[in-house]
Amino acid sequence: MFSIQQVAQAAGVSSRTLRHYDDIGLLPAGRAGNGYRAYTREDLVRLQRILLLRDLGLGLPEIADVMAGQVDDVAALREHAVQLRERAELLARQLASVERTIAALTDKEEIMPQDMFDGFDNSQYKQEVEQRWGEQAWADGDRWWRGLTDDDKQGFMDEHKAIAAAWEQAREAGLAPDSDEVQQIAARHAAWIRVGWQGGEVSPEALRGLAEMYVADERFAANYGGVEGSQYVRDGLVAYAHRL
Repeated sequence: MFSIQQVAQAAGVSSRTLRHYDDIGLLPAGRAGNGYRAYTREDLVRLQRILLLRDLGLGLPEIADVMAGQVDDVAALREHAVQLRERAELLARQLASVERTIAALTDKEEIMPQDMFDGFDNSQYKQEVEQRWGEQAWADGDRWWRGLTDDDKQGFMDEHKAIAAAWEQAREAGLAPDSDEVQQIAARHAAWIRVGWQGGEVSPEALRGLAEMYVADERFAANYGGVEGSQYVRDGLVAYAHRL
């Protein structure tokens, strides 16, 4: 048997938390001969499961439901281990993103937002996307992205890098946005957008709207070298839209 102070210290929680878990029936404690709370080895295993579920973002009511339906400790912990591995993989991707950013800043090189935020939760943009294009647009896009393999995601981002580089080279060469050379870049850009839209139609109106957004929204403008670069991309895409 372990005292509440021993368990609190070992688990890194407060005695108050353990008392609360006891009061709500999540982690009932026995009583030692002196009347104080006491915990068995089985109680410690249950507490470990509770803390793992809590760290995974579940609230106490949800944890109680899970605990009530999972009587096999080994099976439950195996499920937790799978989730923890997934979190570890996500953290590894986030670490790689941060390291790429550090390297780019150190070498004074450009870095694409897709590289900076790979592995981060993009659900922060959910409301904005739904307001602009509807709930279905977010649901379809999110499902498509999550369904891609790591290689497919990398290929999609690499294609965008190549397109952005092509725009920059054309602008530096002084090519007119409506020239045939630039229009080939615009066609490639529209094809890339179509992939992101899961093969959906990229109408002239939609393409012009996106092109204007590249200039209006600094987050997109940053992909193309700032305002001047994004204006060049916009002009090229608008010219391409007129040809559709």
